[in-house]
Amino acid sequence: QLTMSLNSSTLLNEENSQGPKRNSECLESPELQTPSSFQDNPLQQLQLASQEVLEKAKKSGRSKCPRCSSSRMFYCYTCFVPVETVPTKEIPTVKLPLKIDIIKHPNETDGKSTAVHAKLLAPDDVTIYKYPCIPEYEEKRHEIALIFPGPNSVSVKDIAFHLQKYAKKGVHDNDDECSREPLLKQAKIEPKEEKTLNECISSNRSEGARLKKIIFIDSTWNQTNKIITDERLQGLLQIELKTRKTCFWRHQKGKPDTYLSTIEAIYYFLVDYHQEILKENYKGQYDNLLFFFSFMYTLIKNAKCCAGRE
Repeated sequence: QLTMSLNSSTLLNEENSQGPKRNSECLESPELQTPSSFQDNPLQQLQLASQEVLEKAKKSGRSKCPRCSSSRMFYCYTCFVPVETVPTKEIPTVKLPLKIDIIKHPNETDGKSTAVHAKLLAPDDVTIYKYPCIPEYEEKRHEIALIFPGPNSVSVKDIAFHLQKYAKKGVHDNDDECSREPLLKQAKIEPKEEKTLNECISSNRSEGARLKKIIFIDSTWNQTNKIITDERLQGLLQIELKTRKTCFWRHQKGKPDTYLSTIEAIYYFLVDYHQEILKENYKGQYDNLLFFFSFMYTLIKNAKCCAGRE
């Protein structure tokens, strides 16, 4: 583990004590950044609320959760509330264009999960479930999508086309043999359908409005199989975010850098949805979803850089 001064060592040691997990990039402190390191950090361009409240909390150290009295840094990851040194009124809130369900693997360590960030920052639109306690999605699967990479996954810009296709195939018609097939198998686009696809994309605003909920799985990639194969998730439109690279500080060996942490996946999906489906210019409306993530990113990378120089 890294040793360092200040109370940020508590957070850093907590991260390291539970082992590496996903992917990482390096970031030096603002004072020590070179132009290249600045350009390599996409988080620098975010339009965030003032993080002064987090700076103050870092200096004062761990504090109590106002609900369970546990000692935490910044927020309680079991009660989904800020600690006493982080007033709720100083934490930004984000309004999302649709609802989000996060299905958390039971073995996913609470303190390592970035899913909590979404619940803290968009409390009205985010619900976290601990597997196997998840909702039944069968009745509304024509307006729900699952974020997960796979051979049948589609891009965000194609959501409207596929939701429309599902509706035409009679999602709710139990007498229709086709409707009982996994809908992922129905989602493939034939060459002759390209014209239909283009026509559908042109009317994404109205068709895309059918999408009302997005599901994210919160676990290490090696743990996802148990959840993704659950019968309650079968037949959902599956979406993959293929063009983004993670900034997460926990590297999971053998996985590409396009495998994002939960909060990154939520953020990048919403940015793409805003532009591709709502057809609106993105002006930072969801940037504050990375309010905690960006702060911790800088904090941990600064600490590692300092420790390396020592």
